Amino acid sequence: MGSSIETIQKILQETVAPGISDLRERLTRVEVEIKRLDDKIDGGLVRLDNKIDGGLARLDNKIDSVRGEMSSLRGEMNSLRGEMNSLRGELKAEIHHLDDKLTTALEIRERLAALEAKVATH
Repeated sequence: MGSSIETIQKILQETVAPGISDLRERLTRVEVEIKRLDDKIDGGLVRLDNKIDGGLARLDNKIDSVRGEMSSLRGEMNSLRGEMNSLRGELKAEIHHLDDKLTTALEIRERLAALEAKVATH
């Protein structure tokens, strides 16, 4: 029985052990490859994060710039609105003044026509 166990052990060492050793080598290579791919993915993610952060920073700057321009335009529009209101007031005053002059001219014309009619009848 002792020799049977030794024989089985010898057969296992000659047939199974090299296969196990080969599997260990393959497993080590697979682990190395997994680590390499993991590192590559991590590096890619870092680069992607940096690109996204840079893009977001540029976008923030552009948004801030547009906000500044909009604020400036609002100020200019308010200024123009004030000028338009002022001109509107001046125009109304001028129209009112011309209306008064026209009314006076019409009254003078009516009086002149009445005087002409009176002179013509005498």
